[in-house]
Amino acid sequence: MKTMYLSGFSGVSGNMFIGALLDAGLPEKALREMVSALPVSGYQLKIETVIKHGIKATHFDVELDHSEHHVHRRLGDIVKIINDAKLSKPVKARSIAVFTKLAEAEAKVHGTTVDKIHFHEVGAVDAIIDIVGTVFALETLGIEKVYAGSLRTGHGMIKCAHGAMPIPAPATAELLTGIPYMHGEIEKELLTPTGAALLATLCDGFGDRPAGFVSEKTAYGAGGWDLDIPNVLRTEVGHFQCLEISDLLVLETNIDDCSPQIFDYAMERLFKAGALDVWLTPIQMKKNRPAVTLSVLAPAALQEEIEKIIFTETTTIGIRRYPVQRTAAERREETVSTPWGSVRVKISSMNGKLCSVTPEYDDCRKLAAANDVSLKDVLTAARNAG
Repeated sequence: MKTMYLSGFSGVSGNMFIGALLDAGLPEKALREMVSALPVSGYQLKIETVIKHGIKATHFDVELDHSEHHVHRRLGDIVKIINDAKLSKPVKARSIAVFTKLAEAEAKVHGTTVDKIHFHEVGAVDAIIDIVGTVFALETLGIEKVYAGSLRTGHGMIKCAHGAMPIPAPATAELLTGIPYMHGEIEKELLTPTGAALLATLCDGFGDRPAGFVSEKTAYGAGGWDLDIPNVLRTEVGHFQCLEISDLLVLETNIDDCSPQIFDYAMERLFKAGALDVWLTPIQMKKNRPAVTLSVLAPAALQEEIEKIIFTETTTIGIRRYPVQRTAAERREETVSTPWGSVRVKISSMNGKLCSVTPEYDDCRKLAAANDVSLKDVLTAARNAG
């Protein structure tokens, strides 16, 4: 799974994000063609290589005609612009999701509703290009997961359409809810509302580099400031190796006086609560009574909830637990076509090499029954298609 990790030690903005993606390999021609497909005007794209404190980076900028600085758009106007463009459905959907997230933050800050929000700075053509361009670039580069850390917002005050505002701007602060960040020492707005909306919508996690992430390429997108530190957004593009997880528990109990009918419901509740696996093992207990061991694999944080369900739904009076380590291969789900219809398949890999392709049993069973073919044939076709 192709993954990107962002280091926002000097902030994050839309143009820095695109600059980093260009530096990571996004073809300039593809970006320009995508932007030209947007039904907007009054701009020029400027792409150049710059040096920031000895670091070579790509600077992307949307230079606007003077009239564009005064264009205020509502969310509906921006949604129409995006939907009218010749873009893939995923790019349209994710771009609209970013603007919707931004509209929700603005609405909350200003005490109004999403449909009444007038975008000011972020409604201009440059913000539209930055957001749609970033989403398009991620799709073009095949990046499926995005993580970010070392986020700094800057500090001080900034002038905007509503007057002087503290850094981070109120909408930015709202978008950063639940996301770890620092102000830092720089008295500038380093993390913009556009950058925050992209992070809040597109990122799969925040903090240190994810365990098992292996970088294959490092790239830099330049900001417009000349600071005491490199004003760049560093990105690492790579993949996950097998992932070691050490904070898992196995919780077990031996049961010889519980109706077998109970276990199905108990297992269903355990899975819904977040258990990673649940299984039953036939055993013989004292006086040679037949019994089962109920075992649950779960994150340590779920211990209390898992134990509560076991005590509530079974007849046990005691549960033992012990920590375990698990090596997990990278897994993803795709939908493949067979002669009888579509089937979901689970694909696992390790260190970039395919491990297995497993068709979804329920999908295959439905197709076999509906088309009067053998389940074995459907499973084989789905496996070969994956």
